[in-house]
Amino acid sequence: MKIREKKEVALVASGIILGASIAAPVAGAVLTAQQSSQKFVVDGKPVQIEAYSIGGSNYCKLRGVGKAVGFSVRYSALTNTVEINTSAPYAEVASSSRTITLPTDGSQYVPRVGDVIPCDDGTEYEIKDVVRWDTNVFQDGPLPPLPAPTCDWSAFPALTPPEPVVKHYSDQYGDDLFVRNVFEVRRMIYTLYNALGDEPDAWRGGKPLFKISTEIPAEYEPYTERFWPWRSEEITDVVRACPNVRYYVDAYDFYHDGIYQNTRYCFMSI
Repeated sequence: MKIREKKEVALVASGIILGASIAAPVAGAVLTAQQSSQKFVVDGKPVQIEAYSIGGSNYCKLRGVGKAVGFSVRYSALTNTVEINTSAPYAEVASSSRTITLPTDGSQYVPRVGDVIPCDDGTEYEIKDVVRWDTNVFQDGPLPPLPAPTCDWSAFPALTPPEPVVKHYSDQYGDDLFVRNVFEVRRMIYTLYNALGDEPDAWRGGKPLFKISTEIPAEYEPYTERFWPWRSEEITDVVRACPNVRYYVDAYDFYHDGIYQNTRYCFMSI
């Protein structure tokens, strides 16, 4: 197989990809792939190209063809576009994307452009913009450190930080992601501790009359208050009015089309 023109190769390779995307297999047919045994020659010189034989045709990686022939192949994550430039030489491009693992110890995760978060539905979600993380129309700057104790926290039942959860939704309105912010869940819990420590009606004989849960049951979702940005009074005002009930807290970072929007605090009492 001899490859002669860069532009011709680009078009052929693009045609292979396009053909693979629009050609549906016959019902009941099983396609198998095996490494191609054919040799590839460019201008009379043998080259190494990773290729696979599928249904009697060779399938090559476009980047591999570009490297062998000498044209540029780049991928833009922002526009989800493969860019082919037959007048530019091939160059290795280091990927700026990185798959991250959300912390499970309650420490803070600060998103960065290029972070890729594995989703609950098996897809991978890339973060494209975090300009609003610390400063936006509702928030002037970074949040303060987590609350320090203003009462004896050892009197409170020990709480284990919840597991990080990733919820992905995609429809005609866009691509949304909700990532549980365990660090901000801790902020809500510590705010509750300090508020309840000052409420005598929340205790009897040194024992708490209240309960705190870090996950909100699905049946309570319609009654859950969601607010952003962070406002401690959303919690302290409820504690003053109802100091001996069950409290539910949770927090999620919300992304739309890869762009960070806000951190949503979820709170309810019953």
